[in-house]
Amino acid sequence: MNRCFGWNAEPMNAKKHKSIEVRLKVAFHDLDPLHLVWHGNYMKYFDIARFALFKDSGVDLYEYSVKKQYVFPVTRTSTKHIVPLRYGDEFICKATVIEAHIKIAIDFQIRLADNGTICTIGKSDQVAVKMPEMELQLEIPDDISRALGFE
Repeated sequence: MNRCFGWNAEPMNAKKHKSIEVRLKVAFHDLDPLHLVWHGNYMKYFDIARFALFKDSGVDLYEYSVKKQYVFPVTRTSTKHIVPLRYGDEFICKATVIEAHIKIAIDFQIRLADNGTICTIGKSDQVAVKMPEMELQLEIPDDISRALGFE
């Protein structure tokens, strides 16, 4: 008999969240004086994956901001550094949207491409702001929620 134990188990009917993986390589200019990736560059890697996730979902954030007058600023981030990235490391940055109703919440994971070692995990929240009034919206526009896989 096959049983599912542990905290990583998902029910068989669990909804799969949209995600994307982007393969990157650490450049010299991303390093700090210790020759490790400077902590602020992890946000850059998260942004690259975030924008790829939106694009893969059919949303061009720049075009959306011009045509529909909405922007989606990041209001909260967190990062946990586990294993540092070093010069020349090839890595995968994965972005998974976990919520897109009141805010857009995205989980991030950076892992080494060659052996899957998890180096960094993170999270971010974004809200919708109507321009030019700069009026905070209390929910994400329906077309964005649907594009990100939330009905």
